Amino acid sequence: MLPAQSLILGGAASGKSLFAEGLVKQSGRPMIYLATAQAFDDEMRAKLEKHKDQRGAGWRTIEEPMDVGRTLAALGGDTAILLDCVTMWLSNQILAEADLGEAEASLMAGLALCAAPVVMVSNEVGSSVVPDNALARRFRDAQGQLNQKLAARADLVVNVVAGLPQVLKGELP
Repeated sequence: MLPAQSLILGGAASGKSLFAEGLVKQSGRPMIYLATAQAFDDEMRAKLEKHKDQRGAGWRTIEEPMDVGRTLAALGGDTAILLDCVTMWLSNQILAEADLGEAEASLMAGLALCAAPVVMVSNEVGSSVVPDNALARRFRDAQGQLNQKLAARADLVVNVVAGLPQVLKGELP
């Protein structure tokens, strides 16, 4: 049985999204893909289409780059939700110059109110070099803090490296 909340971490192109998709698929519930990425150029549009094709049929996609908390709170308990990804959501917030405290509070409230199991995908950004500019350092610090808060509330936390899952908390269904 899919835990109420799962956090799947990993670096860029680590296989974390594919692993998370597999968790949601094996739940046997109607699947919702809560997409946070925005396509501002042709390369990103192509990447999003490729990911959609790889997921295959059976997914209902909701594109919500900013107000994920409200969306989660409104979704029914008979589904399984893949939130992909928290990193893009945070980037969207920072680039929009949103109040990160308010945005985070809304996300956490939405997770608390969501009746469906949620599998969250997020990048682990703490293993690389210290960024050379203030915006990147702000993002890295905010992402690390958010990942810690999400991991604390999650029932299952998995780090994916080279496509291999390492369970950090909980047990795989």
